[in-house]
Amino acid sequence: MKPAPSRPGNQTDGSGRQLLVTHDDELERALRETLSQRVAVPHRLPVDPAGLALGRARRVRRRRTVAGLTLASIVTALAAGGMTQLGGQADQPTAPTVVLGDPQGVATLSPEPVAPHPADRPTDGEVDLIVAGALVTAAGQRYELGIGPVERAQRLPDRGGWLLTGAVTAAGRTLWVVPSGGKPQALLAGADEIVLSPDSRQVAWRDGGRLFAAGIVAGQLIASVAGPSVDAVPVRVVGDRVLLRAAAEGGHLWWRWSPAGPPGIVAPDVQEVYGTRPDGRLVARVRVGSGSCLALLDSDLAPASTRCDVTPTADGRGAVSPDGRWLLVNGRLAGSDDAILVDLTGTAPAPRGAGPAIDGAVVWTDDHHAAYVDGDGDLARVRPDELLAGRPATPTPVAGAGADARPVVVAGTG
Repeated sequence: MKPAPSRPGNQTDGSGRQLLVTHDDELERALRETLSQRVAVPHRLPVDPAGLALGRARRVRRRRTVAGLTLASIVTALAAGGMTQLGGQADQPTAPTVVLGDPQGVATLSPEPVAPHPADRPTDGEVDLIVAGALVTAAGQRYELGIGPVERAQRLPDRGGWLLTGAVTAAGRTLWVVPSGGKPQALLAGADEIVLSPDSRQVAWRDGGRLFAAGIVAGQLIASVAGPSVDAVPVRVVGDRVLLRAAAEGGHLWWRWSPAGPPGIVAPDVQEVYGTRPDGRLVARVRVGSGSCLALLDSDLAPASTRCDVTPTADGRGAVSPDGRWLLVNGRLAGSDDAILVDLTGTAPAPRGAGPAIDGAVVWTDDHHAAYVDGDGDLARVRPDELLAGRPATPTPVAGAGADARPVVVAGTG
């Protein structure tokens, strides 16, 4: 049998494949069928598209929020810095106000209620004051507070501003923070009593018979601790403990607030505490027989040493210098009650008169300068070296002070 002749391109007569597509609709139909079969088979995706979309949306929202807050803070800062310029015209100065420390007797009161920025530290012997509802800095800046009477005041650390304790009212006491360059803000309100640590980093208070304590950071209360209900009021913060004065039987006791625990045992003979020395011992007035003497107290409030050549008065006014050497306190000397200076190391001569009686808080700006307000509302500045040389303090009147507006010396040097 003769084989079939070959054809060009290796073509044969009996091809088994359909090489021609008769119509475009058949191609489209075949393609759709193939794709539908592939879609019907589930495949594991390497990522979740919905999760990716949601996460991307959250990140965009966070970026927009941060950008908005940043813009708001910039606008606020610019407004705070520029309002004093926009609030008045250069050719129309505000009314002059007499302030302490102004040699010309006049100073300009800023029309915008923005507190001044504290200096790094006052000049030796100079202090900030609260006078007639205004904050007057040692540099002569004046700021109208508008918060009512203030009973105690001290600087915040790192030039952060001031802490002000309001006078007691029917609604209790209020603790205000006046941030540097800002307006007063209430940190606490309605407390029975409020005390601050010397460095302004801690606060303790009593509210409704219960004790509380907290830290102060950036003008806010943090790590607040609630203590027990006690018949005692806080009088001093020392480290992680609060010194309490027992209301009923008198005497003093400790409450440790970090970690919180029950108050300790009352030391009934401890009548007043004036401060702490660098070695941790407290300087106090204690009951001895029918009288009272000065004493250094151990950590358990037991007298470590006692001296009775000094008779402090019962008003509790006095303070210890930062180096622990001097005590400026009201006491009886030569038959009269005046401010006296006591050398706690015993290396200087006997206690001597420092000036008229103290009528408020005593503030030591450093180891060699103290200040207080006397009974007439005048400001007395005390230097131990001058007292030892026979030159007692001479009080000076405070501009703007009066019988109804007694000045308050601000503690702390910033």
